[in-house]
Amino acid sequence: MRIAVIDNGGQWTHREYRMLRDLEVRAEIVPNTRPWTEIEADGAVLSGGALSLEGTDTLGAVADWVDTVRVPVLGICVGHQFLGRHFGGKVVKATEPEFGRVAVDLDGPEIPLLAGLPRHLTVWENHNDHVAVLPPGWTGYGHSEACPFQVMAHPSRPVWGIQFHPEVEHTEGGRRIFENFVGLCRR
Repeated sequence: MRIAVIDNGGQWTHREYRMLRDLEVRAEIVPNTRPWTEIEADGAVLSGGALSLEGTDTLGAVADWVDTVRVPVLGICVGHQFLGRHFGGKVVKATEPEFGRVAVDLDGPEIPLLAGLPRHLTVWENHNDHVAVLPPGWTGYGHSEACPFQVMAHPSRPVWGIQFHPEVEHTEGGRRIFENFVGLCRR
């Protein structure tokens, strides 16, 4: 089992890598400029990033392959925002940026990525922007007081976005989210 952690310049990319390694996954941090044809993986995590998406449409080479790759993809923070915008949603500057501890409510039916989690979570956030309008066909599965789409899922492919940081130990259920993602990559 191999999962590529696509490095978008986030301060916690190494934590995503470490979480996967702790779950006995062969993880590799790769730059977001690497083409998918040069990556051998059963899944991909699009890391958070220090940057805003403002001024970029591509997130390195990710825009070149995310439409056609058939392995599970999990976007975290800026990775989540990129997926939202890339697939036709709208990302905006948050009226109230979220930093540190935030309460998130999970919405709708349970999905495999969120299996076994309580409906109310305390999570760790670090963002100025958020997805304000979902891409066509996508479904939102969580929100906070200031962010309408904390979790979203593609309608037909194993592609999910999470605004908060499941890799941070302060996020309730974060390890479970990674365990679920690894299980989805093994299918």
